[in-house]
Amino acid sequence: MILLPCAWCGPRDASEFHHVGEAVARPDPGTATPQQWRGYLYLRANPCGWTTETWYHRMGCRRFMKVERHTQTNEIRAVWAGEQGRSAGQQGRSAGQAGQSAGQAGQSAGQAGG
Repeated sequence: MILLPCAWCGPRDASEFHHVGEAVARPDPGTATPQQWRGYLYLRANPCGWTTETWYHRMGCRRFMKVERHTQTNEIRAVWAGEQGRSAGQQGRSAGQAGQSAGQAGQSAGQAGG
């Protein structure tokens, strides 16, 4: 189980959220080329490491938030509401570590049963 700390509701199970995707800057509609729009709409870096993502709390407050998450360990370093919200970095660390520990426990249980 992965816990995501919602900026409004507090730590919640990741199944309550919709992963919108990697947060990328939108190009200026007046000056963007077709290649820039294509890159904005379809291309993602998909790094192994720290990335900033957008998540939507669909089963809770129904708000969008930004999450700084490690894609390999699912550790959460920071959470903030939209572009200017409050930082919940400390809350995010503890929730990420809890989610990581739960994931390790699930792997151990799976190895023991198999």
